[in-house]
Amino acid sequence: MNRRIFGAFSALTLAFGLAVPASAQTYAIQGGTVHTGAGDAFVGTVVIRDGRILAVGADVQVPAGAEIVDAVGKHVYPGLFDAISGLGLTEVGAVDVTNDAREQGNFNPHLQAATAIHPATEHIPVARANGITISMAAPQGGSGAIAGQASLIGLDGWTVEEMWIDPGAAMVINYPTLGGGGGRGRRGGGGGGSWTQQEERYEAAVTQLDEWMDAGRQYYQAVAGGVDVRRDLKLEAMVRVVNREIPVLLSANGERNIRNAVLWAQRQEIDYVITGGTGGWKIADWLAENDVNMILSGTQSMPSGSDASYDEAYANPGKLHAAGVKIAFATFNSADSRTLPYEAAQAVPYGLPAEAALDAITKNAAEMLGLDDRIGTIEPGKLANVIVTDGNPLEIQTQVTDLFILGRSVSTDNKHRSLYDRYRSRPSRRVIS
Repeated sequence: MNRRIFGAFSALTLAFGLAVPASAQTYAIQGGTVHTGAGDAFVGTVVIRDGRILAVGADVQVPAGAEIVDAVGKHVYPGLFDAISGLGLTEVGAVDVTNDAREQGNFNPHLQAATAIHPATEHIPVARANGITISMAAPQGGSGAIAGQASLIGLDGWTVEEMWIDPGAAMVINYPTLGGGGGRGRRGGGGGGSWTQQEERYEAAVTQLDEWMDAGRQYYQAVAGGVDVRRDLKLEAMVRVVNREIPVLLSANGERNIRNAVLWAQRQEIDYVITGGTGGWKIADWLAENDVNMILSGTQSMPSGSDASYDEAYANPGKLHAAGVKIAFATFNSADSRTLPYEAAQAVPYGLPAEAALDAITKNAAEMLGLDDRIGTIEPGKLANVIVTDGNPLEIQTQVTDLFILGRSVSTDNKHRSLYDRYRSRPSRRVIS
């Protein structure tokens, strides 16, 4: 492969990253309290055109022919962002043929989650009915694996091409665990054995990751230098990591493993976000000093061990936030993606300010991942992912009344609602005497 081929590949990747299904319809959401995420709330109007926010403000002029959405007495928020999920990759966890989140082998940097997403999954309508409009669908892998590329998707579309915003938005790397465990993380443990054996496995796994990084750099240098090398899709993907074109979702749980992962990423000089983050509160000050961003797993979880406090998962986000660590939430799940706002809400009584909890499911992950020019807030020019609600999204009684994904008005109908309506209208039982 020569430099011209590599340049063509980069241009194609960029084109994919900018591909967004446009909506020709113009909408004006009027009269609601608008929470832009970029300033104070106000009563006003949000105008959507061609898939993007056209205008937002208290005195915005509504374009002729716009479809009016009456939001008087309601609230307008940015669409919620499940920063790491299995949406579209998993249908029924216990049925293997409905799961396509994991590939054979530990090193698959060239694979993109978007190629395996099933747009007709029942989980997507359920999630978006609760305000989830975008997600990072992420592949899974074992400890020490390069699982592949996570895909940024909007939760609406007949085909995955209509859904994706960026099919290769981040690389998923599961940092090797040392000493087993790793808390509630969903990435596997240390493999058991003596401490010496665990250390040997850990060091071997880290060495493998180092080798993949070095191979990516050497491949780039050869191609950039005009050397005629055989094209390698895996190394092309690693070039995007080592050149800091995309961030790494670096999975680590537990105080020791999080620290080791951060030090490794700093040594490799890559852009990264720690994901999982169980036990991060124990080194919160150190994480803040090192400008570490974290996408946390759900708070509605059991303690990580028999000696852990009952409120470990609930309090972790608040302690990290208080120390100055930027946090976001993710469900790492498919069926439970709908619970994202409640994962954030669970941390509020345990020290996380309510406003920070809302930021953690809207704009924070976008900022961490370099996506804030497109998503996360309601501002002119950004993708139109907007929800209209009758209350605060963090409160379980709040209902989403209107939903816009990539500028399209999307129904909130879903399987949960249809089953609820069906059984609620069941005729009362007649007793024959």
